[in-house]
Amino acid sequence: MKRAILTVVMFGILFCGTALAQSRGFGLGIILGEPTGISFKHWTGNNSALDGAAAWAFGRENAFQLHLDVIFHKFRLIKAERHVIPFYYGIGFRYKDEHTDRIGIRFPIGIMYLFDDVPVDIFLEIVPIFDLAPKTELSLNGGIGARYYF
Repeated sequence: MKRAILTVVMFGILFCGTALAQSRGFGLGIILGEPTGISFKHWTGNNSALDGAAAWAFGRENAFQLHLDVIFHKFRLIKAERHVIPFYYGIGFRYKDEHTDRIGIRFPIGIMYLFDDVPVDIFLEIVPIFDLAPKTELSLNGGIGARYYF
C-alpha cells in the first residue's frame, strides 16, 4: 500500500502546474465513500480531465483500490449565478486487491462545485462498475470529495 500511495504522490508532483482556475492544472484531495482515500485530478483540456484515486474499499471485504478515469465536463447544464457547477461523465478502469485481483471498467457520473475565489472543487459521484476479472460482475461505487488545485 505504501508503494501505491508513493506512486500517486509522485504522479502528482510530475504533473503539478500552476492553476489559473479550478478547471485547469492538478488537484489533490480526498474522496469519502466507497472507496475512501486520496483523490487527484489533472485537467487535460477545457472540458476533459484524468481523475483517479488510491483508496481503501470497505465493501464486502476490505481491499485496496486504484482507479483512473477519463472524464468530460458539461459546464452549461446547471445554471448558477456566480459559481460553476459542471456535470461530468466518463470511462475508466479499476484495480482492486481483494483475495484475488479484480479488474473492471468504471463509468463515473457526477457533479462538481468550483469556487470562484479559491482553487478548490467539491464533487459528488456515482460510478457503475463492470468487473471483467476474475469473473464478470456489476457493482457500484460512490463518494463525495474535495481537491485543492496547485
